[in-house]
Amino acid sequence: MRWSLIVPVKHLGLAKTRLARAAGELREDLALAVACDTVAAARSCPATGAVFAVTEDPRARAELAGLGAVVVGGEPGGGLNPALEHGARIAAARLPGFGVCALSADLPALRPAELERVLAAAAAHGRSFLADSPGVGTTLLAASPGLRLAPAFEGASRARHLAGGARELLVPGAESVRRDVDTPEDLTAAAALGVGPRTRELLERVAARAPSDAC
Repeated sequence: MRWSLIVPVKHLGLAKTRLARAAGELREDLALAVACDTVAAARSCPATGAVFAVTEDPRARAELAGLGAVVVGGEPGGGLNPALEHGARIAAARLPGFGVCALSADLPALRPAELERVLAAAAAHGRSFLADSPGVGTTLLAASPGLRLAPAFEGASRARHLAGGARELLVPGAESVRRDVDTPEDLTAAAALGVGPRTRELLERVAARAPSDAC
């Protein structure tokens, strides 16, 4: 099975506010770098047919389109889950034979081979999901062709996806697909796995500024 991946990207002015402690005035740049590394890695996965980036942010739209993502605007409002439903409808209409998969935009250490293993496991189920590293949230939610995605992201989404009938995927060696980044501590954990080039360059810029900021 091949997949349409739906990657939601917030307006950068609102994205990753908890990373301000680590990135300071470079927070928006870091959020964009993380999204770009996520999309680039997802595009490199052999099981990926297309990446649909759902965003209204002008900078993100330009950068993600340059990486080969199909940029989807016209978000209906109401937060993350309606945006994912919107992207999933467009993806299913354009590529009806593909599975549809919502993927977090904050996976800077994402490895294409690990994502491929997760998607291969998802192909055995109608609806399935992968929990995040703490086991509370969700980083990936997949639905086979013809099935509604029915996302229930944010907060304790693992429990909601289980209650909604989705199968939890237990895939060894897929930590890069589970390691999303919301806090400086998450970012440190992702860096230990090895982040993509855009995020790495931003972290180097942040580190270079640290001595002068401390004066």
